[in-house]
Amino acid sequence: MVKVEFLGPINKDSLELDISNLSQLSEVLKGDADVSNWLETCAVAINDTLTTTKDVKLEDGDKVSLLPPVCGG
Repeated sequence: MVKVEFLGPINKDSLELDISNLSQLSEVLKGDADVSNWLETCAVAINDTLTTTKDVKLEDGDKVSLLPPVCGG
């Protein structure tokens, strides 16, 4: 199982999903109205390391974080 956490203004509880890559996660989240609007603008981190590809293999116990853009100083 992979833990998916939503940071900042997404305001959604974490999920535990049986997925093996970020493409699968994207398909799951496209159907979630609370998250789908954020998908194109979020940075993604796997185990606290930013990634730019959806082909990364996810292992049991990995943590995926969705980090929306924020303003501030």
